[in-house]
Amino acid sequence: MKQKMVIRVPVNGEKKCRSKAMQTAVGVPGVESIALEGEDKNQIVVIGDSVDSVNLTCLLRKKFGSAELLSVSAVSEKKQKENMTGPGVLQPMVWPPYQAGVPQYYYSTVVCEDKNNYDTCSIM
Repeated sequence: MKQKMVIRVPVNGEKKCRSKAMQTAVGVPGVESIALEGEDKNQIVVIGDSVDSVNLTCLLRKKFGSAELLSVSAVSEKKQKENMTGPGVLQPMVWPPYQAGVPQYYYSTVVCEDKNNYDTCSIM
């Protein structure tokens, strides 16, 4: 079941604080979308599936010193789809699969046959 959480974080009007708060919230498993709301953009709205709201609030408290969990509510699928199609909403970007790693090199082994079939030993 999807949940909508509103958390107030003191961001002091700085962009770095806002982006740091959003990066912290994105790192929590289950988070699907994040938005900033409020007069000073000091409220983070997190929508996700089975997100631990207490854990998220504690993480934000560690980063900013204080964070207040304002509300937690269930989100219906219909309302979420309406909110995601409006103007100004970022659509999720699908990245092509990339397999990072070391390129593999294949070496061919060439077998040289001795033209003379008799045994030649260099030691004797």
